[in-house]
Amino acid sequence: MGPAPLPTGRPFAPMPLRLRGAGAAAAVAYLLVVLGLPMLSLLLAALVPAIGVRLSAATFTLANFAAALAPGAQTGAAFGRSLVLAGVAALVLAAAAGAIALAQSHRSVRLAGAAADLPYALPGACIGVAAILIVLRAYAEVMATLGVGGYRDEALGLGGEIDHGPDHCTCFQFDYDWRQDNVTNAHRYGVRDADVKLDIVAHSMGGIVARYAMLYGGADLPADGSLPPLTFEGARFMARLIQIGTPNGDSPDAFRVLVDGRDFGTPIVPSYSPAILGTFPSLYQLLPRARSRPVVLTGSNEVALDLHDPEVWQRMGWGIAKPGIDAGLATLMPDVAAAEERRRLAADLQARLLRRARAFAAAMERGVTQPAGTEPMAVARDALPMTMRMAADPETGRIEPLQRAAGDGLVLRDSALLDFRQGQEPRGLGVITPMDVQRVLFLPREHLEITRDPTFRNNILFCLLDEPRRR
Repeated sequence: MGPAPLPTGRPFAPMPLRLRGAGAAAAVAYLLVVLGLPMLSLLLAALVPAIGVRLSAATFTLANFAAALAPGAQTGAAFGRSLVLAGVAALVLAAAAGAIALAQSHRSVRLAGAAADLPYALPGACIGVAAILIVLRAYAEVMATLGVGGYRDEALGLGGEIDHGPDHCTCFQFDYDWRQDNVTNAHRYGVRDADVKLDIVAHSMGGIVARYAMLYGGADLPADGSLPPLTFEGARFMARLIQIGTPNGDSPDAFRVLVDGRDFGTPIVPSYSPAILGTFPSLYQLLPRARSRPVVLTGSNEVALDLHDPEVWQRMGWGIAKPGIDAGLATLMPDVAAAEERRRLAADLQARLLRRARAFAAAMERGVTQPAGTEPMAVARDALPMTMRMAADPETGRIEPLQRAAGDGLVLRDSALLDFRQGQEPRGLGVITPMDVQRVLFLPREHLEITRDPTFRNNILFCLLDEPRRR
């Protein structure tokens, strides 16, 4: 539907410098909204310290301001660029509005009625800036679901957001640095000095951390690449383990960002180069397994690459072995003067992380039978086509999507179930997995949207509160 025609009537003389009353108020309100709303949204975005942290009064601290807007910080640089672009957009819009007003000066348009047109004008001015403020609420939705079920969260109580009164807490959040080694994070997982079993609700990589803790407890991966002792140390405090969109097998997206980096929208939103992401051990531990033939050479479906082989990454120029990232390596290693030495150290780090990722994959693929009292459940999606296999140019190392399979946009259905049939053709019926999964729930939602589905809430609360314990 197009805009309504402007009303006609007697001509009037434009008075851009003599606005009074309702006309002045409308003009001031217009400028405040066009300039203030983008700036406010950017401020709020800068104050969110981590993905999944609900914005509240507790995040409005000087420390968060300093960390987000410090000179040299990517968030601060992006924030400054965003403000400049928002200001330029507002000035351009104001100039265009002035030109239109002068062109229509022969019509009887009273400034007092201009406020009624704001709902039509503002979306075009603010829609691009509003897109910057994207809050990933997957974890907040889990907490909301548990709150509906009557769980009392410790973190919300300690933060003063909820007063539980004399009641004790029945829900505990486990915060971990997702960039770090999953084994290291698993060592922090669990109950200390208490004889109690907990139900675990874990989203995405959190499900991997919980499952390693269940199988191996505090055991590390042996340096020789062998399997750690299977102790089920963590199972003693786990009753039900609910994994939501967990890449038990792998995530093709992790491989892609290790190779090419992640660009969230330069120059407005920070981007992360392969040099930065190539130092995150957890991403290597999400690499696709060789048996699924995740990457083949361009023009030949017969030649598959082993993504855990350091020589492949050096030969293809992937990740921190990529040509042209010397500036990024210099930022990571400011005390190393020679570029050649920086590349050598980067290659050594990449090789160590790839070897450890291979050992981690082997440990997670060990066939097990769940001990009595611990019941795993998987929540996933199996209806959204996503990349399963990629083609790599042997000359340039460039990767392109080649074949798709069902998943949730980030995690393949086969990965969520750790199905050994992933990438295999032909494949028979039934799931072939080393995980002793008790039940699976499939929902038609994307990776970060699964926890918002009403079916998720209903089934999770039934599983936690009403369903009889089988063991």
